[in-house]
Order: sequence, then structure tokens, then C-alpha cells
Amino acid sequence: MNPHANLVFSSSLILGTTITISSNHWMMAWTGLEINTLAIIPLISKSHHPRATEAAIKYFLVQAAASTLLLFSSTINAWHTGQWDITQLTQPTASLLLTTAISMKLGLAPFHFWFPEVLQGSSPTTALLLSTLMKLPPIAILLLVSHSLNPTLLTTLAVLSAALGGWMGLNQTQLRKILAFSSISHLGWITMITIYSPKLALLTFYLYCLMTTPIFLTINMTKSLKLTTMMTSWTKTPTVNATLMLTLLSLAGLPPLTGFLPKWLIIQELTKQEMTPMATTIAMLSLLGLFFYLRLAYHSTITLPPNSTNRIKQWHTNKPTNILISILTSLSTLLLPLSPTILATL
Repeated sequence: MNPHANLVFSSSLILGTTITISSNHWMMAWTGLEINTLAIIPLISKSHHPRATEAAIKYFLVQAAASTLLLFSSTINAWHTGQWDITQLTQPTASLLLTTAISMKLGLAPFHFWFPEVLQGSSPTTALLLSTLMKLPPIAILLLVSHSLNPTLLTTLAVLSAALGGWMGLNQTQLRKILAFSSISHLGWITMITIYSPKLALLTFYLYCLMTTPIFLTINMTKSLKLTTMMTSWTKTPTVNATLMLTLLSLAGLPPLTGFLPKWLIIQELTKQEMTPMATTIAMLSLLGLFFYLRLAYHSTITLPPNSTNRIKQWHTNKPTNILISILTSLSTLLLPLSPTILATL
């Protein structure tokens, strides 16, 4: 892609995200979401492959429908209350429509079907943007209106997302689809705690972004898009694959890694809110995701493909280092001892 066009689209992404996060008016929030959508579509379809074009069209149709629902819900609320302020969402029908719109934008179950297909048709870098930066504006809106939403509906969506994200990721061999279902499962955890502790929901999202970014960057660096190619990348970059295994286990939420912290805090908060059955359910559903995280870790490091050649192995040659991956991997595995400091900010 032309560097100038790339700069324009990247700047538009940052601008749209900033507008949505910082706005108090529904029209400004909607404008930011539209700028985001229009900026990411050329990035999805830049490879000019039929699968990329299909992904861009699917993304555009879903996001356009979600934006229409969001605008419709804000108009209904303004009609009944005379308020265009985001925090003044009090009309029940508008609240229901907004929950549907945000669920479609985030990819929450049962509106999740577009997300794995779009990620599969995108490059790893664009898939990273779709999984992290593009989720921030809808989550910001969700946190602003969390006091007006239906707790039962949000809890149902959260449990469905955690279940489907774990269940449908079991049978996948494409890494981008596995990470898409992983994102859906983590969004279930974020949605579950949104009403009771918005700051904890935001912390969970930040830590998810911190853990999933080095995974996408490593996939992009090693050009591993399937489980079979992931196995053969060990001979090229053994150190990167070893750190990838730790990051995957952190994303699964295993102690003593960073990913254990948000799940621990969410279960603790749900127990305080006397929602022990929901906490138990979502903790059990995370075991489904643990299976495919362990399978990814097994393929990245623990198992080796048969190799009977006598030539010098590829990893004996000098390989370029990526400082960003090193820093993010360290943070995504070593932050648990800082949990008292992190808890003090909540």
C-alpha cells in the first residue's frame, strides 16, 4: 500500500477512536465509529485477494447495521427524554437496541459470526487492529452506559460468548480463527463484569490487548498461519517460539502469568456481588479455551516435526530481533507480582 495512504488510514483510525472515547454526545460518538469503519476497510482489503474483499464487505455490512441501530437507539432516547448525552440513556427500548448494536460491533455471541471470517481474510497486522484498537470505542460506550443496561441480558451475552468462544475454537486449525474465538471468549469476561466494576472491565481489556499483541506480531514475523506451519517454525526461531508458548499460556489465564490476574479479580468481584453461580459457570467455560491454548503451546514448542536431514539447522544463522515483541512478551508474563499496585488503581 502507498505509504501516504497508509498514513491517512492510520491517522483516521486514531482520530475516530479518540472522537468516540472523548465524546459525550451520541452524534459525535457515532461519527467516530463511522470514521473508524471507513478507515479499516481499505486495510482489510489491501491484499486484493478475493477472501480479503469478502472480509471487507462482511465487515462493512455488519458495522453499518450496528451503527444504524446505535443511531436509532440514541434517537429514540432523545425523543423520549430530550437528552443527547450518552450517560442519560434511560429509555428501555433504546437500552435494548444499544446493547444489540454494541454486541454486533464487538462480536459478542450471538452476533459473533462475522468476526472469525473477517480475521481469517485479513493480514495478521490488520487482524491485530481488529482485535484490539477497533474494540476500544464500543467498549468505551458500553462502560459509559453500563448503569442503564439490563444486567440479566448482559450476563446472558457474556456466558454465551465465553461458551461459544471456547467451544468453536476447539475444531480450528487456522491461527487467526483460533485467536478470533479467543477474543470472543475474553469479551465475554469483559461484558460479565462491566456493570459491577467498569474499571476492572477496562483493565481486563488492556491486559488482553497486552497479551494478544505479541502473539499476532510473532505470527506475522514467523509467517505461521496454520498449526502445521507453526510446528516447522521452531527450527527457524526457537527463542521466539518458546516465548510464544508462555504468552499463550498467559492468555489462557494460568498462574503465575499475567493473564491470571483479570480472571482472578473478575471471579472475586462476582463472588462479592453474590453471583457465585455465574462466576463458577464462566470459570468452567474458560477450560474449553484452555484446551486450544495448550494445543497451540504444544505445537509451538513442545513437539517437533520429524527431521532427518544432516545439514546445519536454520536457527544457527543470525536472525533479526524484535524489541517490541520482547517487551510485550515480558509484560504479558511477569505482571502478576504487581497485582497489589494494580488493585490500588481500581
